[in-house]
Amino acid sequence: MSEVKGKILFTKEQIEARAAELGAQISKDYEGEEVYIVGTLRGAVMWMADMMKYITNDAEIDFMMASSYGSGTTTSGVVKVKKDLEGDIYNKNVIIIEDIVDTGTTLKHLKAYLADRNPKSIKICTMLDKPSRRLVDLKADYVGFEIDNLFVIGYGLDYDQKYRNLPYISYLEG
Repeated sequence: MSEVKGKILFTKEQIEARAAELGAQISKDYEGEEVYIVGTLRGAVMWMADMMKYITNDAEIDFMMASSYGSGTTTSGVVKVKKDLEGDIYNKNVIIIEDIVDTGTTLKHLKAYLADRNPKSIKICTMLDKPSRRLVDLKADYVGFEIDNLFVIGYGLDYDQKYRNLPYISYLEG
């Protein structure tokens, strides 16, 4: 493997162990019920794959892509859905799988957008939570790891579309 990019925060083993714990919790919380797993593209793909291994309920999977427009690292609060669900979530238990909850702006919009389709429930499962950056009232239901205000890459997280395929999560120092 090539040289490590940034300073490692979480190894592949730590991430997979946490996915197993959260997957067991979700399986218990929805025991006897189906779940509709919605991955947010592109960053959540690796985390979603891990979570799916440990959720034992019958499950459907789907994907969405949305972004908030703004300059640089600042969100404008305007959210655009670039790829919508293909399936019907009416009266289903929806679990949104996210890579990171930062300001919360995009995810709050997605949750409201999906709520208009009358699912039975909507929960958020995020690999990383960065509460110090939150701009809206939003709390994830299942959190892999809480982190400080760091610029993180790897395990689906990118810098200019690079580093998503790193098998760990690290941070870049400015």
